[in-house]
Amino acid sequence: MFEYLKRHLKKAFYIAFSIYWAVMLTATSLPGNDLPDFGVNDKIEHFSAYLIFSFLLCIVLIFQRKFVLLKQKAFFSTLVIVGVYAAFDEIHQIFIPGRSCDIRDWLVDFISAFIAVALVYILVKSNILKKEK
Repeated sequence: MFEYLKRHLKKAFYIAFSIYWAVMLTATSLPGNDLPDFGVNDKIEHFSAYLIFSFLLCIVLIFQRKFVLLKQKAFFSTLVIVGVYAAFDEIHQIFIPGRSCDIRDWLVDFISAFIAVALVYILVKSNILKKEK
């Protein structure tokens, strides 16, 4: 199983990212009353959600070959994409019953993206995750 996963690592990250993004988009579109209560502060929920999202996005940008600039600037590109996406996500929640737009949520989203990018950078520099040319 591990060898299979190693050979198909890129595909696994693409699939994981696609599924995660779809679930995240769906969750942020649900009315506030329909959301499960995890019993934690919503900032922790934002931090966790965007940490995983940003981590997967950064790795996908590193692996992809179609857009060279995105690949070369994967760390910076991840921060820009997540920052813009999180802003649109917060604005979009104005129109969802029981949800609101909160700049603090966006800040937590962006901070978690920065931490995720730092983690991926450490993985790349330590050769745990090999950045292809």
